Amino acid sequence: MAAPQNYSNHSRIDPPMHLFVVPVLLANLGVALWLALHLRHDHPWLGPWSIVVSLALAVLAIKCRSNDLKLQDRIIRIEERLRLNALLPADTLPHLEDLTLQQPVALRFASDEELPSLTYRTLTQRLEPKAIKQAIANWRADHHRV
Repeated sequence: MAAPQNYSNHSRIDPPMHLFVVPVLLANLGVALWLALHLRHDHPWLGPWSIVVSLALAVLAIKCRSNDLKLQDRIIRIEERLRLNALLPADTLPHLEDLTLQQPVALRFASDEELPSLTYRTLTQRLEPKAIKQAIANWRADHHRV
């Protein structure tokens, strides 16, 4: 069984993306640069076109990954908004609008018991997401992160 999740081990590598797609795209860019240099006299358009296609594929991979993360963060913010509405005192609820977009994403790791006090600290001290995660004593794992 894996160790319990905490601040030091909560980040995740997506093997297909990080260990296959990224290295292949980097190798493809290297091949495109090689083609551009070595075939520039025989096929003057092949090298530059290969570079353009390589860069387009890299941008596509980056955009796909960033769009996945944005969508996931939006879903997490909705989930945390519901959770905060259920767990926070009524006088704190109007102040939830003061949270940044990333603060509820970081607060999701806090247990139900410490969420109200950590939210109050976040609102009053303007804690950054990293500081929020480091302040969590009873970590609530999220093993479904993209």
